[in-house]
Amino acid sequence: MSYPGSRRAPTSEPDWLTLGQAAKFLGVAQSTIRKWSDQGRVPAFYTPGGHRRYRRGDLEAFLDRSGPGGRTSGPVVLVVDDDARLREFVRVSLELEGYTVREAAGAEEALEAIADQAPELVLLDVVMPGVDGWQMLQRMQERYGSIPVIMFSGKVDETSEGDAQRRGARGFIGKPFDPQQLVEQAKQLVPV
Repeated sequence: MSYPGSRRAPTSEPDWLTLGQAAKFLGVAQSTIRKWSDQGRVPAFYTPGGHRRYRRGDLEAFLDRSGPGGRTSGPVVLVVDDDARLREFVRVSLELEGYTVREAAGAEEALEAIADQAPELVLLDVVMPGVDGWQMLQRMQERYGSIPVIMFSGKVDETSEGDAQRRGARGFIGKPFDPQQLVEQAKQLVPV
């Protein structure tokens, strides 16, 4: 799409992106970019039909302000769970509160993410294929020291919370959980 007086280098990339394209470009959920638009953090154009469109240049400028080295967003939280839908659910809940959220589908991916950039908080599922959450917690403690960790699991009994604390976790939540409960625990450990 070209406007009178506008100049740009020829490219195969579109200037204007739909909500879904913009969310993919930024690596966030559509609900997150909607919220950022409503807050004025990411400029959006609204079509006569009420659909949002985002200029690629505005998204690139947002990444420059909010990305590595220019981060203006909140503390980094790493969510580790093999369930992609649960990771997205947790990510969106935390992003809406102002956290910067990274995701990992398993222990090895999580340890690589921590080596790349240490988060201020890790949310870690207990039951994962391969290396489980308890083993991951132990490896984190051995390699990286005392990054706060909140464990969560669908297998909950009266000893779960005590076990988590004895092993070095700072909190424990049973699944399914209320997202606000998770946000409140995160805020207690790492305020936004």
